[in-house]
Amino acid sequence: MSHESAVYLLRHGETEWSRSGKHTGRTDIALTSEGEQQARRAGGVLSALRATSVPPALVCSSPRSRAVRTAELAGLEVDNRTELLAEWDYGEYEGRTTEEIREKVPHWTVWSHPVPGGESAQDVHKRALSIVDKTRAILPRGDVVLIAHGHFLRVLIATWLGGQPEDGVRYGLGPAAVSVLGYERGVEQIKALSVPPLETVD
Repeated sequence: MSHESAVYLLRHGETEWSRSGKHTGRTDIALTSEGEQQARRAGGVLSALRATSVPPALVCSSPRSRAVRTAELAGLEVDNRTELLAEWDYGEYEGRTTEEIREKVPHWTVWSHPVPGGESAQDVHKRALSIVDKTRAILPRGDVVLIAHGHFLRVLIATWLGGQPEDGVRYGLGPAAVSVLGYERGVEQIKALSVPPLETVD
């Protein structure tokens, strides 16, 4: 059976800020030691899901070091680093948890409320649309692997399916998890969602 090209999404591994729930957009935070282990194990997951020795047609990463390092530890050779894959710009909410933000803005979520000084959902959606367009053009040549961030990748999944950016709230992505987007008879589909990095066995 021939390998069917797909889009593989890899969220970066754990950082100190992601572990504590702080919104991490433009700040360049390193992976924790656990995040590095997650990234290494994610490489095995990605290989198993792809089930082919043929290299991807394209590997793109967010420029943030947590994404680039995750790609490296997962055994990927990044062809391109692009700000299109950067995390949501949280503006004034950078480095703050949802609970802290809700002290002043009750019921706030990034999906439902404005982000002062940062990106709107539609801003992020425009970037995701650009990535989807570029990805669709590459897919006939082979797999595409994208290494990026939780909120952005959730918007990307919603965009792939033809939804609105706010629909990203419906898709959970764990640290260093792999998701797969593709088609069934020409219809956009989620092939796999948030497959966690394999645990080591003693």
